[in-house]
Formats: sequence, C-alpha cells, structure tokens
Amino acid sequence: MIRIHIVYMVDAMGIVKINDDLHEEVRKASSVMVRSINAQAEYWMKLGMLAEANPTLSFNQIMREQMKHAEVDIRKIVGD
Repeated sequence: MIRIHIVYMVDAMGIVKINDDLHEEVRKASSVMVRSINAQAEYWMKLGMLAEANPTLSFNQIMREQMKHAEVDIRKIVGD
C-alpha cells in the first residue's frame, strides 16, 4: 500500500500529493541543503520545469542563467 503525504507549498496556492518514498527523499535533502521540506520540493520542481523547458542545457548552465537573471555576480562569490 502506498500512503500519500500532503505537502503544503509556501505560497499556499494548492496541495501537492507525493508518495512516502519521495517525501522521505525531500526530507533528507532538505536537511542537507538547510531548507524547509517545502522549500526543497519547490527548488526541485523549479529545476525540473527549467530542465524541461531547456533540454539542451546542463544543470550548471541552468543555474548560471538563473543567477544572471537574479543579477548575482558569481565572481564575487567564488573570488574570480
């Protein structure tokens, strides 16, 4: 039997139902990444949407584009 967890998204626009195994993976990843469970789920959903919309880009390319869009200067972070 598969139980369904209900995850409330931060913006409270609706409810997303996921299975127990996925919920456990989100919970574990959220503790490593120092995010709430909801924030981790949102992060993965956004990345998934960006990856589907840009199938030729790698994860690093997607992140670089998102940082540019947010006007984050990577050189200041990594010291280049």
